[in-house]
Amino acid sequence: MNPSLSRPALALPPSFSTREFRNALGMFATGVTIVTARNAAGELVGLTASSFNSVSLEPPLVLWSLSHGASTMPAFANGSHYAIHVLAADQKDLAERFATRGIDRWAGLEHRPGISGAPLLAGAAATFECFNRSQYKEGDHTIFVGEVERCEHREGASPLLYHGGKFYTEHPL
Repeated sequence: MNPSLSRPALALPPSFSTREFRNALGMFATGVTIVTARNAAGELVGLTASSFNSVSLEPPLVLWSLSHGASTMPAFANGSHYAIHVLAADQKDLAERFATRGIDRWAGLEHRPGISGAPLLAGAAATFECFNRSQYKEGDHTIFVGEVERCEHREGASPLLYHGGKFYTEHPL
């Protein structure tokens, strides 16, 4: 085998700053989600996340990730179920609310229990109720893989998008 084609044992150290990396990642437009659950005491928890993706159709699997330092990590790491809400364009305020620290994110907020007890928010473009199938610690985040037990979507809803640190909605080309 040609030594120049062999797989290296380790990655090269980054040639960029954390800020440069974040700015480059910001060029990838994403949808915006809120992930909700109940902690061990039955209290509602939730957060805004843009790290959401499909994994598999059979079985139906989705993924999202959470910083190891997040205050909600114990609830998601130890819980059996959670719900992922893909936000609609008219839910920008909700996205900001669930991204804000130190507030009661649930005060006065309309929600109902899902089939597993995870709270479901009204008005989402799509909702995925998930069994907490597996978790993978990578870098400073944990990747959660959820097995979808139930999903629904709001026909015709425009998505809330995030790009370069700002919220947008769709504009078909």
